[in-house]
Amino acid sequence: METSAMFEQASRLKIRFDSPRGLLTIEDLWDLPLESPTGNRVNLDSIAVDLHRQTRSTADVVSFVSPAKQDTGKDVLTLKFEIVKHIIGVRVAERNELKAASDRKEKKARLLELIARKEDETLAGKSIEDLRAMVESL
Repeated sequence: METSAMFEQASRLKIRFDSPRGLLTIEDLWDLPLESPTGNRVNLDSIAVDLHRQTRSTADVVSFVSPAKQDTGKDVLTLKFEIVKHIIGVRVAERNELKAASDRKEKKARLLELIARKEDETLAGKSIEDLRAMVESL
């Protein structure tokens, strides 16, 4: 399902997500951490695991009386799960990009430090006359 259609359907259905903290809106999900190291804090991973468990338990339920009947509860559960997976995917991508940017910044700082050291070594190798001339030119 297309992302915008998924969020439109969710807003029309006024979907809420169960958590130990109570019902959460889609907006609340964006503020949750991806994981909780202690396990006692509400996080996206625990919500996704719970929704996955629920979708798997309802997947085997069939009606022998009216097999073509739409199970709207299952559809809503699947929609909730897809929304949480989408939010997790976006947040993981953002986290990875921040980590990559941080790594690039750290590497650049190390390289600039090495350049400065090399320049110092080059200056240290110059003669006193050359150094005095450089001082005079400043």
